[in-house]
Amino acid sequence: MRNVACALTIAGTDPSGGAGIQADLKTFQELQTYGMSVITSVVAQNTTGVQDVHHIPLSMIQKQLDSVINDMPIHAFKTGMIANIDMMEAIKAKIKDLHIPYVMDPVMVAASGDPLIATDAQKFLREELLPLTTIVTPNIPEAENITGITIQSEEAMQEAAKLIVHTYGAEAALVKGGHFTGDAIDFLYDGEAIHRFQAKRIDTTNSHGTGCTLSAAITAYLAQGDSLYNAVKQAKDYITKAIMHSFDLGHGSGPTNHFAPRMEEIKQ
Repeated sequence: MRNVACALTIAGTDPSGGAGIQADLKTFQELQTYGMSVITSVVAQNTTGVQDVHHIPLSMIQKQLDSVINDMPIHAFKTGMIANIDMMEAIKAKIKDLHIPYVMDPVMVAASGDPLIATDAQKFLREELLPLTTIVTPNIPEAENITGITIQSEEAMQEAAKLIVHTYGAEAALVKGGHFTGDAIDFLYDGEAIHRFQAKRIDTTNSHGTGCTLSAAITAYLAQGDSLYNAVKQAKDYITKAIMHSFDLGHGSGPTNHFAPRMEEIKQ
């Protein structure tokens, strides 16, 4: 039996299936990685927004982590929605000695504008969790929140990526330009060099869960042993295809299509 790459996601749920834990597990599966999950919050949300949130008791989050860590191989993991400081402290205590790639999707506000993390927890995230990360993947508003600078240009995106690494201690930062116009351009700073990833912007409103899906794809590729650059490059290609083949579902912003690579293969 061949070795199977295993990835863990620590995040909140999305019952509509487009974001959160559900999107992460779909992405892991599509990218031939065995997916495991620890749920931090149960979120009532859909394509139109967030209706309610119930946080899992701290002891249950800790027990979920122990269940996985004590029994299963984990080759890479990611975090998404971690709503408050108590959760962050508990998770930090469990992950700080894993010594495997850690991908952080710094979920702070849903695309609909609904807050997903307590204000005081944002400081803890910057100061306590960011230094543990292999890579953090903020969009423009998240990068502004982390760094305190205004980002209105590609130069500012690059500055933010460097600040996140040199000021807050992340090993690498991928600042995503999805909130800009024109081509979809992201900048990866790995502590030594800036790498630019560019794709044609797709004219669609169906972008629910793009941040979760991209970070999950990076996690899957890192779990398989790919270099950071190649993991980001392949994940960028994956999310571009997922948006390209997205579809109308629900009454708001529809989901990306996690099956997109298979659809591309069928076309050929």
